Amino acid sequence: QVQLVESGGGLVQAGGSLRLSCAASGRTFSDYAMGWFRQAPGKVREFVAVINWSGSSTSVADFVKGRFTISRDNAKNTVYLQMNNLKPEDTAVYYCAARMGRLSQLFRDYDSWGQGTQVTVSS
Repeated sequence: QVQLVESGGGLVQAGGSLRLSCAASGRTFSDYAMGWFRQAPGKVREFVAVINWSGSSTSVADFVKGRFTISRDNAKNTVYLQMNNLKPEDTAVYYCAARMGRLSQLFRDYDSWGQGTQVTVSS
């Protein structure tokens, strides 16, 4: 499995921006599709965005479309989530995850997870 460490979370006002990073180690990063998920208190973990191994294909959840962008830099073994126009309902712990093979929006398809980074959006 690949080891994942997220960073970049914090407290931001509504309408603001954050960029999350997820650094991978331990295996060949470009072998993996990478996903971002989030979990708010009392809610189930939900899909946010995913990117394939090369960065040529991405998918984002409808509720973040036009606001969030996923990207990766295989030379740096890092995947990013650029979050713009943040809303209070975006408040959650954000996790990155890795899986070998195709893109997936299902958290059960991922076998490596980071520890999560807290994003809090104030109104």
